[in-house]
Amino acid sequence: MAAASASPRPVFLFGGKVAASRTGSVDEMGFKAFNLVAMTAAGLPVPQGFVVSTGLARQAVTAAGGATSELRDALADGIRHIERESGLGFGARRRPLLVSVRSGAPISMPGMMETLLDVGVNDLTVDAIIRSTGNPRLAWDCYRRLVQGFAEVVHDCPASAFASGLEECMRACGAGSPREIDFRSLAALTRDYLALFQELTGAPFPQDPMRQLEQAAVAVVRSWQAEKAVSYRRARNIGDSPGTAVTVQRMVFGNAGGMSGAGVAFSRDPSTGANELDMDFLFNAQGEDVVSGRHALADEVPLAKLLPDTRREIKAIAVKLEVEFGDAQEFEFTVEDGRLFMLQTRAAKRTPLAALRIAVEMVAAGLIDPAAALVQLQGIDVAAIEEVTLARPDELQLLASATPAGIGIAVGRLVLDVEAAERLAAAGDPVLLVRHETATADIAGIAISAGILTALGGRTSHAAVVARQLGKVCLVGCRELVVDPQARRCRIGSHDLAEGDWLCLDGNDGRIHAGRPEVVRRRPDDLLQQVEKWRRGLAADSAIDTTAVARAA
Repeated sequence: MAAASASPRPVFLFGGKVAASRTGSVDEMGFKAFNLVAMTAAGLPVPQGFVVSTGLARQAVTAAGGATSELRDALADGIRHIERESGLGFGARRRPLLVSVRSGAPISMPGMMETLLDVGVNDLTVDAIIRSTGNPRLAWDCYRRLVQGFAEVVHDCPASAFASGLEECMRACGAGSPREIDFRSLAALTRDYLALFQELTGAPFPQDPMRQLEQAAVAVVRSWQAEKAVSYRRARNIGDSPGTAVTVQRMVFGNAGGMSGAGVAFSRDPSTGANELDMDFLFNAQGEDVVSGRHALADEVPLAKLLPDTRREIKAIAVKLEVEFGDAQEFEFTVEDGRLFMLQTRAAKRTPLAALRIAVEMVAAGLIDPAAALVQLQGIDVAAIEEVTLARPDELQLLASATPAGIGIAVGRLVLDVEAAERLAAAGDPVLLVRHETATADIAGIAISAGILTALGGRTSHAAVVARQLGKVCLVGCRELVVDPQARRCRIGSHDLAEGDWLCLDGNDGRIHAGRPEVVRRRPDDLLQQVEKWRRGLAADSAIDTTAVARAA
C-alpha cells in the first residue's frame, strides 16, 4: 500500500498496483480501513480507496461547520489516487467515478455512525453513467439515493419526507418494491427529490462533486457525536475520545441489475456459533438496503440458486478471513454483474453462547491457541452462560413465526417505542420492543429491552447485530406483524395486542407466544469444561516459567 507518510497530511491509500501493507495503526485508520488494507494484502477483491486518519478528522471541521483546508487537500489527494488506479474520473463526463464515504472508528460501532453512497453523481454525471454503462436505471437509482442520503445525513432532514415520495412513485408505476421501479419513474422521482431537497434545506442540491465529498466527510466526522452513537458507547462502556476516521472508496454497484446485489455474511452463525455460513443478500440492491432493517429479506431468492459460483467464492473467502484474522468474521460485500467485491470485515458480533462455542471449536480446529481464545472471551461472564428453552412449548398459544437473529427466550411487556420501553422498564417489568422496523437510532430502547421483534429486516441488519451483541433475543421479518403506534396496539397473526400485554419471543426457533410461559435453563458444561482446561493449562505453564526463572537466578 502506498501511504502519504512523506506528506504532512495523514492520508492512507489502498488498492491498485502497489502492494498493500499496514502502514497505519488501528487508532489512526479505524478498524474498517485497517481491515480493508489487510484484505487487500491477502489478495481479496477490494475496491480502491483512501483513509483520512482519526487525527486529521478530529480537526476537520471549521467553526462555521465546513471542511478545513487540510481536509479538502487530503480528500483531493485521495481522489487522485482512486482516479489513477481505477481509470475513472471524479465528475468526469465520460466514465465517471462515484465513491462511498464511511465512518471508521478504532472500535467497531455497527450502524451507529453515518455513511453516504454514490457521492459524485449529479446532473452531468448521471448522463455519463448512462452512456458508459448503457444502464439508465442504475444511473437514476444512484442519483435519487444520493439526494435523499445527502438530505438526511448532511442536513438532518427527516427520512419520512422522502419515503412518502417513494411510496407514491411505487403506486404510480405499479412497483411492489423500490427495486421494481423503472428508470423513467426513477428519473421523475429524482427530479421530485431535487425539488424537495431545496424546499427542506433552503438551497439547491450541490452539483460540484468535490463539494459533495467535503460535506459528506464532515457529516461522517460529526456523526461520532450523534445521539445513537453516544448511547451505544454508553451501553458498551466505550470512551468518547477515539473519534472516527473517514474511509472513501470507489463505488461498486449492487443495484446494476439482476446479476448484481449486496450482502452481509457471518463466517459462523452469530447466534449459536455453529460453523456454517450465515448470510443475508438482496439482488439489485445497495448495502444500506440490507443493513438498514427497512426491507423484507425472508422471501429473497437464495444467492446460490442464481449465482452458485459466487456463493462458493463467498464461502471460500469466509474460510480465508478466519485464517487471516483468527476469529469468526462478519463481512459486507457487493456483487456487480456477477463479480464479487469485499467492502468490510470485522470480528463477528455474537451472543455469549456463540462466542463460547466459536472459541472452543476454533481451538479444536487449530485456527487459534487457548490463549487467543481466552482473549476473545474477555468481557464475557462465561460462568453465567446458559442455554434457555421453553418448558412446555407444545402447550403454548402460538401467534406467529419470524426469523431468529438472537437466540434465547425473552418474556416481557410489549412496548412500541423507546419512550414506552423506558417507562415500563422503570416500573420494574421486563419489556419487549416491537417495531415495524428497528433502526440503530433505537439503541436506547434496545439496550433496556429483553427482546426485539420487527416486521422487516434480516439477521444481519445493524439493529439485529447490535441486539445480538448486547445479548438480546431478536426476531426479525415477522410478516404477520402489523404495528399501530397511534393506537398503541399491534396485531400478530389473528391476535390483537395492546401495549403492556405480556409476550414471549423464542429466539431458538423463531416463534412468538402470548403470555408468560415457564423457561428451562441449562449450562453448556461441555464447552465450559474446555475453557477451564485452558485456564489450568496456561496457569501451569506460567508456574513452570516462573520456576525456571527462579532456578536460573
